[in-house]
Amino acid sequence: KMMQGAFFLSRTNFLEGSVLVEGREPILLQGIEAMNRAVDGDTVAVQLLEKEDWTGPSEVVLEDDGYDPGDTLDKDNKLMETAVKSKDVQSTGRVVGIVRRKWRQYCGMLQPNPVQGSTRHIFVAAEKKIPKVRIETRQADKLADQRIIVAIDSWPRTSRYPVGHFVKALGKIGDKATENQVLLLEHDIPHSSFSEAVLDCLPSLPWTITSQDKLARVDCRHLDICSVDPPGCTDIDDALHAISLPNGNYQVGVHIADVSHFIRPGTPIDLEAADRSTSVYLTDRRIDMVPELLSSNLCSLRGGVERFAFSCVWEMTPQAKIVSTKFHKSIIRSRLAMTYEEAQNKIDDPNDQSATAASLRILLSLSRALKNRRTDNGALVLASSEVRFNVDSETADPVDVQAKVARETNSMVEEFMLAANISSAQRIYAEFPDCAMLRRHPAPPPSNFDPLVKAARQQGYSVEVDTGKQLADSLNLATEAKRPYMNTMLRMIATRCMMQAVYFASGTIEEPLFRHYGLACPIYTHFTSPIRRYADVIVHRLLAVSIGADSTYANLVDKKHTQKVAENINYRHRMAQYASRASVNLYTHIYFRGRKRDETGYVLFIRQNAVQVLIPKYGLEGTLFLRSNSKTAQSNLEWVFDEEEPSQTCGEVKVTLFMKLVVQVFLDTTDVQHEKLALRLVDPCIEGFSVPPTPALEEEKEVEKVEGKREGAESTQSNKKLKT
Repeated sequence: KMMQGAFFLSRTNFLEGSVLVEGREPILLQGIEAMNRAVDGDTVAVQLLEKEDWTGPSEVVLEDDGYDPGDTLDKDNKLMETAVKSKDVQSTGRVVGIVRRKWRQYCGMLQPNPVQGSTRHIFVAAEKKIPKVRIETRQADKLADQRIIVAIDSWPRTSRYPVGHFVKALGKIGDKATENQVLLLEHDIPHSSFSEAVLDCLPSLPWTITSQDKLARVDCRHLDICSVDPPGCTDIDDALHAISLPNGNYQVGVHIADVSHFIRPGTPIDLEAADRSTSVYLTDRRIDMVPELLSSNLCSLRGGVERFAFSCVWEMTPQAKIVSTKFHKSIIRSRLAMTYEEAQNKIDDPNDQSATAASLRILLSLSRALKNRRTDNGALVLASSEVRFNVDSETADPVDVQAKVARETNSMVEEFMLAANISSAQRIYAEFPDCAMLRRHPAPPPSNFDPLVKAARQQGYSVEVDTGKQLADSLNLATEAKRPYMNTMLRMIATRCMMQAVYFASGTIEEPLFRHYGLACPIYTHFTSPIRRYADVIVHRLLAVSIGADSTYANLVDKKHTQKVAENINYRHRMAQYASRASVNLYTHIYFRGRKRDETGYVLFIRQNAVQVLIPKYGLEGTLFLRSNSKTAQSNLEWVFDEEEPSQTCGEVKVTLFMKLVVQVFLDTTDVQHEKLALRLVDPCIEGFSVPPTPALEEEKEVEKVEGKREGAESTQSNKKLKT
């Protein structure tokens, strides 16, 4: 049986991939021949193997080492044959044709050729999921220490690697500016300055609200509206208020920056925002979707200034049941722009009886009721590790890294953003059943949950995955006071079992498929962040038409056009997430350069030749290699892998899931192209494998150096808001 889908290479095994076919579970591909010259992202034709030939994913971590095997596949085939396969068999296939290539230009470096004077070289891409590329150049000596760009030209049937050509050099390997440029290019992030045509669309300063504007909008300047955001946030796109009503209910308002007032359909600024689709948050900067005059000024709901907003206002009972919903364009003046910590302190201070504090307390009380109802309905509370850097004020190099702290005010804001998004989705779908911009989260296929079920079983818990409600309830029950981190790790594994949430036009699929699995709601969209998400701009335009505040235009009500816009947003959104992670990795590597730290870690996954360890202090993950198939393996001691349990045993030491370890964290620079955090085991001590603890003197010196340099400057990574 032939099917068509998108090919994705595994992040942990270069000899394994999968094809995502709409409406069914992923099809597993194993080995170079089965992947048949497909490159990550290509649309391929895949043929299912006979059922008796289906297999499970391999339990081995494999990286394509620096060796060029020529055009033979013997070594690769042997690696896959010896790999332990999961007993959880899934549909397996092979690529029989490439429907559409998704080739682009790739950043990376040349691999040194042992043959002096040769013009034939191997290019190694910075993105591990891209195969090596054969190129010809006479500039190899000059390019040896440079990041370069290469384009793929073809992939002959007889060649182990594709063939390409050198495009240009970017700069010296390891230079921070060069590596940041590589990061942006590799993730296809539009990052050039805004053109004159785009800037010409901006309003001239000083910008003022006219008497005509006041007539066309609801005046909300008398309300005690405030915003709550991460520290250092300048693109404030949401604000809140709550007041008591005479009937005992509450009026609650979510006020969102009215970006669509400034970005008119079909203008250069609209086309640019549609192409970029999202703001991108890197560790050291933010790449805006719209020019700074809008993102950090005219559309930023800063404290004490008058701004245009699009308001969603509810009447709610004390139990947070929605009695009525109203949308209108408004003029607001936020009383205060607070951080999560400042808002929490205001709520907790019994001496603060201000109107803003009273509003915040109402909001917090209602948000708890909203959250309880969501979780009762089966909404998932998942976990991920986010980090924050403190940087040196002169060099902008990171001098300290720490995991982010979540406060109750984070959850408070999230609940009202979710409620506003759901109300917006209901409204635009009712008005535009064919072309509403919605967001769905497909339920994962049952096989996706195998790692979670296995991990929970080893800890003595049963996880039911038939419905989202069962999964949520199972995760809530899997808690132990003595091991508070166990539940967080189960939720992190659950996060990785999930499918990607996507935007779509309502007229392109059946209504039952609209459901958002993670939020356990039948319909959802994004309304609350139009400064940094183009989907929200479209939703604002649909809402404006529905309340008679704006006129429609052809593309807005064309479902094919809406679907095309949604697909671009999905791609840009995914790339922005990858770029953010890559930026954190880059800064983590800079932080650990020349450093060794002994840290507490927990075993998150167990593979045939390695264990993956989570280090909560930094929100980082690293791989502790146990044996061969990798140049970073620590020794050739005999480790016994039990795939069913799963566990790794060496002598009397048995490593199991969620086990607490002490590991030495350092930067492995043996592969200049793919520098990575490496781990060595400190405790438990295994003779011939473990390393002695890092001397206390060395760590004390580092702490002094950090404390002496720290200016507390926080990265713009802190600006990243909730992206449910």
